[in-house]
This record gives sequence, C-alpha cells and structure tokens, in this order.
Amino acid sequence: MNEQTEQKNLISQQERIIPSHFNYDDVIQWIEKKGVELYGDHFTIIENDHSVIYRLIAYFLRDQETAFRYNMTLHKGIILSGPVGCGKTSLLNIMKYLTPAGHKFSVKPCRDISFEFIKDGYQVIDKYANGRLYTSDPKIYCFDDLGVENNLKYYGNECNVMAETLLSRYDIFISKRIPTHITTNLSASEIEQHYGIRVRSRLREMCNLIAFENKVKDKR
Repeated sequence: MNEQTEQKNLISQQERIIPSHFNYDDVIQWIEKKGVELYGDHFTIIENDHSVIYRLIAYFLRDQETAFRYNMTLHKGIILSGPVGCGKTSLLNIMKYLTPAGHKFSVKPCRDISFEFIKDGYQVIDKYANGRLYTSDPKIYCFDDLGVENNLKYYGNECNVMAETLLSRYDIFISKRIPTHITTNLSASEIEQHYGIRVRSRLREMCNLIAFENKVKDKR
C-alpha cells in the first residue's frame, strides 16, 4: 500500500468517526433506498463517494458541528462539481427529500432555463432570480448542469442567461440570505471562461464547493 492510499484510508476512517447526533451510515442507507425508489435497482452508493456524500448530508441536515469540521458554511449554497455521469443530479434530487422544511429547493436544468428564455425573454431571468419571501414560489433553486446551456438571442439580443441569473441570485443572497445550489462539470477556471471573473468571484462567496474526484467512474 503506497503513502497516498494510506492517507486516503486515514481520512476515510476519520470521517467515519466524526462526532454527530446523526448516524451518517444510517442516512447513507436511506439515500441508497431512496435512490433505488427513484432511479431503479441499479442505483447504489459506492464507498469511494462517501466523502462527498458525508458533506452533502452534513449540509442538508443542517448538522452545524459536522459542517464546520468540513469547512462549510450553512447559510451559503452548494456547488456540487464532478465529471459527467458521477451522479450529481441524482444526489441533489434525493437531497430534496432529506432537507428539512424551510430549506426545501427545486432542481431546474440550466438548459431548460435557456429554452424558456428563447420563448419568454428577459422575464425568465427575473423568474429564477426572484427570491421573494412569503409567497408559494420556491425560494431556493438548484441550477442543474451549469455550463451545458449556450448564449441565446431574444429578438436579436444575445444574453448569457445563467450569468445574469447568478448575478441576480447573488444580490438576493446578500440581501435576504437565500442560497443557490448548482451542479456542474466545469472547473473554476472554466466557470470564469464561460461566465466571467465576476460570476466566479460571486459563486465563491455564495456557495460551498463539494467536488468529486476527476477520475471517478461514470455510473450511468
């Protein structure tokens, strides 16, 4: 066993014994059961993903002490990043059922938002940027697959729909502390390339980063 493998095993052991009033192994079993219910018998949680999933559990169960040990801030949102097929969307959809009332969120594909923009124009940006309180509208969104949408035109005017939406969501985060969640295949430098340095900076301020390893297997 090499030094890198020994270090990884040590980190895994330490994560297993993090003191918490939640039983994380039981929660992982629940996640796997819910995944089978939603996606079929092929859904499974592999041990190599536990490090990522422990962090998601700590965040979405609002486990303050464990989140602190993982250097996460609960008033921020989540960016879940990783290669295509690692299970980001599935996990966030399952987390909707784990999240307590008051922190529920809706998952919305960025591609669908772009298609809505073609049809309805700039009001779509306001629709998904709007974090109005005391309404029946979802206050928290998870924008799924950031980076797969393209810059689109509405009556000849080109717009980076998600960049404008995220900048508006930042304003709401600052003024009302309403978080935003994101899944993406993009690295930080790729986010800057697609959306600009301003968006990259805002995302760093408003989101916790949870990342799969680049070499994780495609689970599809």
